[in-house]
Amino acid sequence: MKNFNAGKNISQGSYKSFQPEFINREWQVESMDLIQLLSTADREMGRLDMYSEYVPNIDLFISMHIIKEATQSSKIEGTKTKIEEAILDKENIDSERRDDWDEVQSYIEALNSAIRKLSELPVSSRLLKDTHRILLKGVRGKHKLPGEFRASQNWIGGASIADAKFIPPVHTSISEYMSDLEQFIHNETLSFPYLLKIALIHYQFETIHPFLDGNGRIGRLLITLYLIEKGILKKPILYLSDFFERNRSLYYDNLTLVREKNDIEQWFRFFMVGVIETAKSGISTFDSILKLQKDVEHKMQSLGSRYKHGQTILNYLFERPIINAKKAKELTGLSLPSVYKILNTLEEQNILYETTGAKRGKLFLFKEYVQLFK
Repeated sequence: MKNFNAGKNISQGSYKSFQPEFINREWQVESMDLIQLLSTADREMGRLDMYSEYVPNIDLFISMHIIKEATQSSKIEGTKTKIEEAILDKENIDSERRDDWDEVQSYIEALNSAIRKLSELPVSSRLLKDTHRILLKGVRGKHKLPGEFRASQNWIGGASIADAKFIPPVHTSISEYMSDLEQFIHNETLSFPYLLKIALIHYQFETIHPFLDGNGRIGRLLITLYLIEKGILKKPILYLSDFFERNRSLYYDNLTLVREKNDIEQWFRFFMVGVIETAKSGISTFDSILKLQKDVEHKMQSLGSRYKHGQTILNYLFERPIINAKKAKELTGLSLPSVYKILNTLEEQNILYETTGAKRGKLFLFKEYVQLFK
């Protein structure tokens, strides 16, 4: 963009903080290759959004999208929880991996809460603070002012502020920067494409770094919340964390390039490629889900008179693809022997896979479904 100025480093005594320029203003895009990328991204987003209307029971599948987002976004921050672990109950997680598991579960809870609150709250500092409070509840960042903007200086990289890779704006300017960001989010008088707008919003949020901890996860969650609020997506089915995680070095390099070289267009290009790849991947995943659903329902004919109960279990598995006999009994109202007959039949049909190898406390995984999200 012409004459884009990211900001400048300002002396705070013993260090210099990066003070970004405000962004609530008119912007003009002059790069034709960026406009072409934007056009492709808009088209792929539109194709993905169509699945919100045409996929029966799409809400069944959204929970797995959220679980994948939680594991990938948390992975960028250093956690090692896999999708197969994220769907387990805490007692089934090795003790040394429970801290990571807790962080992923907090992210899932925070994301679900934020999506629900969108019906009553706009994307705003208040919504982000509420979400941040849930994100850090009871996990490693619980002492870092959950739900509050920071009241001290933070930094990124380096053992101390003296050798930091990046020092965000001084804490006394946070409220002013977040006010500007919020105004930009809701300024509908600007003739600026929504996808470029959220790319700029995400960059600015990560540059402000308003919280002591959890900025990366909140900033990535912000992308999906914005797309839903603006009606670009009807359902929360697009998350960029997987793309950012797979291209982690480029992600950080491109953010740095904006701050050091004012090169916002390269960040926009990277972001648009992320939208395109993620939307295409989402489309492919939904196509595969529909095919799997059809194949599994055909195999379930072998249940005979228990088909209806098998369908109840299957619907649960599309939301949370692991189950035990106790849960199946709760869902169907059948006796344990009857439940085990259904689960054993589904295992014989290669729909479910028993994961424990134990005689008691068996867990059955809807493995083929989980693979679609890996």
